[in-house]
Amino acid sequence: MNWLIFALLSAFFAALTAILAKIGIKNVDSNLATAIRTVVILIFAWGIVFAQGTWKQLGALSQFSLVFLVLSGIATGLSWLFYFRALQLGQASQVAPIDKLSLALTVVLALFFLHEKVNTSIVIGVILMTIGTFLIAFGK
Repeated sequence: MNWLIFALLSAFFAALTAILAKIGIKNVDSNLATAIRTVVILIFAWGIVFAQGTWKQLGALSQFSLVFLVLSGIATGLSWLFYFRALQLGQASQVAPIDKLSLALTVVLALFFLHEKVNTSIVIGVILMTIGTFLIAFGK
């Protein structure tokens, strides 16, 4: 399978996550809900790693990669904590689009930190995604 199929599956399960989390977080502290979710993901991810045998690659990880993977994990944890709190306080149909501003922010951050190329169509796309995000979240 190519990257597009995996990306579409990711989008589907991210959308499903918002709906399931909104249902499950009722009368539950958002941090506790995030912790429970994290344990499930931890077991699930390590189960796949052990099933595939890729745990053997642990010793080959460079310190550089490990540092950035840990930083990425911290960023993910913070994102989840804020996301669950936002879901608890707001409507999923508003929280999820705002959360997806990460798409536009990723393009901007990739430009500055990864020096990825940006052309006119990408700039227009980022602007349209941002406008669309606010129309969906607040256009009631």
